[in-house]
Amino acid sequence: MTCRRRRTLWMGLALLLAAPVARAGEVYSYVDDDGVIHISNVPQNARFKKVRQLDAGGGLYSSRAAAPSGPRAAPVPRRPESFTSHVREAAQKYQLPEALLLAVMQVESNYNPRAISDKGAMGLMQLMPGTARELYVGDAWDPAQNIEGGARYLRILANQYSGDIIKTLAAYNAGPEAVRRAGEAVPNIPETQEYVRKVVALYQAFKAGR
Repeated sequence: MTCRRRRTLWMGLALLLAAPVARAGEVYSYVDDDGVIHISNVPQNARFKKVRQLDAGGGLYSSRAAAPSGPRAAPVPRRPESFTSHVREAAQKYQLPEALLLAVMQVESNYNPRAISDKGAMGLMQLMPGTARELYVGDAWDPAQNIEGGARYLRILANQYSGDIIKTLAAYNAGPEAVRRAGEAVPNIPETQEYVRKVVALYQAFKAGR
């Protein structure tokens, strides 16, 4: 791929997650009596609680063992039929592409609901225990809860970065603080750069129906 084509691809992806949800610098949320999750950058009543924006020391991390082998290995798209309904529901609820959730899930855990990383991240979307609690995930080993929690965090990050998919994925892997220290760009961390590349490649493959 030429540099010009690569730049065009990144620019085309930059605002892919933009949606009519409030932009979040500081993010607040709560779950109402009907189980509906409310997310806002402005606490509109006393029920809203601030969602801590985790740094690189406590964010969401991929499991190295689950990632495709080799630094330049081409990711092979897979479609986990047993999780299709959970992915569809989470995508609709948080206004995210199903293809993106599938791509993140494959790179994070290779669709293994019992995956655990060396940092303690759990399940399909590799949620850290503290992050899972803040995202109202009661059982991180439950596929439905894990997928929803991961989708919820992706939505929060997408709001924070005005729908920029590259920054959203970088923050999902390395934490928002690492993105901030990098000048609001993908940090110069090989694992994070490779993570973003693999997820975007899979996302494009899923969108193309492969």
